[in-house]
Amino acid sequence: MRALIIDDSAVMRKVIERALRQSGIEIHEVLEASNGEEALEVLRKESGNPAKIGLIISDINMPIMDGLQFLEARRDQQLAVGVPVVMITTEGSEPFVLRAIAAGAQGYICKPFTAEQVKARVLPLIEAA
Repeated sequence: MRALIIDDSAVMRKVIERALRQSGIEIHEVLEASNGEEALEVLRKESGNPAKIGLIISDINMPIMDGLQFLEARRDQQLAVGVPVVMITTEGSEPFVLRAIAAGAQGYICKPFTAEQVKARVLPLIEAA
């Protein structure tokens, strides 16, 4: 499977990738973006690729375009339709979560997280997609 990881911290993108791999999820390729705007560009470039992205994991708090704005733009532009999106955030408050779900996120993981938490939240979404 191919995954897109969106976070303004390169270190956090690697932490997320490692957690995915440690959770037993088979990731063949990881695409990265440091904000929502870059992520939209990645999705536009990937739209014709037959090896589709199977998972998007995004932080909420990022400069330029945050994760919630990314979700809304992705929905409006019909990019990566049907691809499960999981938000990773320090924002566990209900308004953020409700807005993320309304914009197309299927789940969220609060920082700090473990590989087991990633597996529990991500694996069912991949299997259902």
